[in-house]
Amino acid sequence: MPIEIRRFGVGHRRPDGPPGTLGVTGQVVHSDGRGLISELAFARAARMEPHSNPHTTWLVVIEGGGWVGVGADRARIAAGEAALWPADIPHAAWTEHSEMRAFVIEFAGPDDIAFGGALEGQARELGPGEAGRGGVAARAMGGLRPGESGSIRRDEDAGEPA
Repeated sequence: MPIEIRRFGVGHRRPDGPPGTLGVTGQVVHSDGRGLISELAFARAARMEPHSNPHTTWLVVIEGGGWVGVGADRARIAAGEAALWPADIPHAAWTEHSEMRAFVIEFAGPDDIAFGGALEGQARELGPGEAGRGGVAARAMGGLRPGESGSIRRDEDAGEPA
């Protein structure tokens, strides 16, 4: 199967954003039922007006910097930082004296932030013959890779560094 390559950046962007957006161009890199990834380029004095959408979204700044807003809060943002735009909360981004490039990553479906990003699991009892004897998980056996040497002392019986 050939590797799929998607082009974005200079020469591939188009004016993008919600109504009132000024000086922002972008390119969708990927979009399907699971979410969307797009690249945005903010010129100097560009703005993406406050708007909301039903999905959790991250603005990941990769070059330059500017400002982000979420609800009534405002903060500076720079390359190497990401801002969370929660679902259904008005958010915005803008620049003043510099340019900014960012990726927008939008997750579709229900938002699990209320669960702390992890969902509760449930253990089940193993049945006879499953992963061990009589429904009991077998003791894991491990060790260090052969040929590893150096200043690490090893307890050969335990298979762990001492």
